[in-house]
Amino acid sequence: MSGVVLLRIVPYAAFGALIGAAYFAALGWNVRLYAGDGAGWQALLLHLSRIAFAIAALTLCARQGAAPLLASFAGFLATRTISVHRFKLAIERNS
Repeated sequence: MSGVVLLRIVPYAAFGALIGAAYFAALGWNVRLYAGDGAGWQALLLHLSRIAFAIAALTLCARQGAAPLLASFAGFLATRTISVHRFKLAIERNS
């Protein structure tokens, strides 16, 4: 029984990791737009789009049930942890 549940949950965790990867890639792009001399409206539009995308994707998972939502959020958080770790390593290398 637990094997069947695991087979249903793993794709949602992978989907959450993909959501996280897209979200944090867009965050890096967003930071460059905010920090640069570019148009502020582009940065704001990307910022709102990034948040709307994450909300929409996690809402789709929530409609499938609590377990898929938790699995996708766990995948998202795993990607966040990896992104923060990579950022810290990059900061240390540049110091």
